[in-house]
Amino acid sequence: MHPDNLDGDFDDVAGADAEANLNAYAAELPLCDEAVAGLPLEHEFSTSRRPGISLRWVYLHMIEEYARHNGHADLIRERIDGVTGD
Repeated sequence: MHPDNLDGDFDDVAGADAEANLNAYAAELPLCDEAVAGLPLEHEFSTSRRPGISLRWVYLHMIEEYARHNGHADLIRERIDGVTGD
């Protein structure tokens, strides 16, 4: 991460390894589940960038992000094959 750009780790994707990144993501999922097991949705925590966020907010944010990126992927696929959904 770059100190002057908190999202800087997403700037350089030239050397990205999709398979390794997907495997790392898959390995993190059980650890995430374990970290929040038993916590109520109202459980709050803070980060350096956002104070007082709830577990509920995190879940909703992740659903929104997945939906948005899946929509982007669908638009790209439609441009490639010309097929549109219902």
